[in-house]
Amino acid sequence: MSYSFDAVIFDMDGVLTKTARVHAQAWEQVFDDYLHLREQKHGEAFKEFDINKDYLKYVDGKPRYKGVQSFLKSRKINLPFGEADDSPEKETCCGIGNRKNQIFNAILASDGADVFEPAIEFIQDIKASGIRVGLVSSSKNCQKIIRSAKIEGLFETIVDGVVSSRLGLKGKPAGDAFVTAAFQLNTTPERSVVVEDATSGVQAGRNGGFRLVIGVARKHNEKSLFKYGADVVIRDFSPLSKEWIEEWFQRSPELLFDRWKKPEPKKNDIDFLKGIIKNFHYSRSPKDLLFSRQKTVFFLDYDGTLTPIVDRPDMAILSPDMRSTVRSLSKKHLTAVVSGRMREDVERLVGIDGLFYAGSHGFDIKGPRFEMTLPEVQEIIPDIRKITERLTHTFGSLDGAIVEHKKFSVAMHYRLVQEKHVAGIREFVENIIKENKKLRLMCGKKVFEILPALYWNKGKAICWIMKALQLSWKNTRVVYIGDDTTDEDAFRVIRHNGLGILVSHDPKPSSAHFRVISPDDVKKLFEMIISHS
Repeated sequence: MSYSFDAVIFDMDGVLTKTARVHAQAWEQVFDDYLHLREQKHGEAFKEFDINKDYLKYVDGKPRYKGVQSFLKSRKINLPFGEADDSPEKETCCGIGNRKNQIFNAILASDGADVFEPAIEFIQDIKASGIRVGLVSSSKNCQKIIRSAKIEGLFETIVDGVVSSRLGLKGKPAGDAFVTAAFQLNTTPERSVVVEDATSGVQAGRNGGFRLVIGVARKHNEKSLFKYGADVVIRDFSPLSKEWIEEWFQRSPELLFDRWKKPEPKKNDIDFLKGIIKNFHYSRSPKDLLFSRQKTVFFLDYDGTLTPIVDRPDMAILSPDMRSTVRSLSKKHLTAVVSGRMREDVERLVGIDGLFYAGSHGFDIKGPRFEMTLPEVQEIIPDIRKITERLTHTFGSLDGAIVEHKKFSVAMHYRLVQEKHVAGIREFVENIIKENKKLRLMCGKKVFEILPALYWNKGKAICWIMKALQLSWKNTRVVYIGDDTTDEDAFRVIRHNGLGILVSHDPKPSSAHFRVISPDDVKKLFEMIISHS
């Protein structure tokens, strides 16, 4: 059987191995020792480290030294961060972290590492079906632990604390380690699953744009895992199967205006005791969400969202009515257009001052108060120019073929090409990708697009704009509306921080929350929002 997902990437402690208890025990000892020391030296009242509260909130899932820093700050203790080679006796975050590591290794050597057998059986089952398996851990003791647990042969790639340090990867909640693991497994986040038990880990999966983030609530912390980005939560692996994951990947968003008429689901509709919680984050109706008093930001695709899909890119002209509606929306809510077109192109086509424009799938961004071009894409420009010339030379005379040069990418449109020629076009562009590892291929609606092979997309662009505008995800409702493959990157990133709306006449798998039929429905939605703002 062929599956829609290629890989499952697991955290280690608390998901596969029972070392979370050992870690917690080591943290408790090192922190209590240090807090007693401060009591003796500074006369500070001793308050013990609470495994049930402090460990989960400040330490679990984070790189060791960051965990020390996080907990100490919670006690209003500010120590120098120090260096990784600080002695365990040195009064720095790194020194305390190294002391914890000594204690952890002593306990591990004495007791060994046990595993959660159902989790290991699940890995063996998916591997037998050709699904790739990776391991991500913040721990620099990862290799030692998996050898102790006798599971080192299960993983095709391991990105642990040692690898992350060598590659300069940001620690959780950044998604760098999981994304790196996906790439090392020759796949992408949109075709991969993350399995995590820490809130910082599920945040990392969400921030990395993974299609499915599964939280493991061994500590009965379902609500916090949901809060920080888990799509579903399990208490153990017994209800999980590759068939269930495939069903998730194939799920289609329900029609927005149909859901609009339904009452709120009752809390007891979510059964925390069934293992998997089939909750799509929102318990309220979209009407309540869109008409809330919370600050709302709209991110909009252009082709297929503000304008209908047409045979030729140059025919996608924004109607005067839609332009007027978007202008009215932008006067009430911050609005940005995020398009695969060149930024100058989409800015000219929309023609509304004061909007934020992100072109070339987010590589090029400009707004009233800032502009940014991702520095790494500059070196790709000569390659894209040469490839554009090759495509034009090869297919320029083919009836219906359109080569669209976009500065940072090139699109090969084949909507008007006879079907018998499509396989040849695909083979040609795939060979170009094989020749140049700096490029990747994206397949959209009747288009093959060659882009830089960078970890950057519409989802990352939205995060960049939010940060540039100093907008808090917690206090801002983000709405993204789009219709195509590249819009899925945005839907995945905002899933737990916003509302994703797919524009599609027919049902299809998507990470969006809801679906509308056409740009006319988008306009209708805008008009309703404007009238209630």
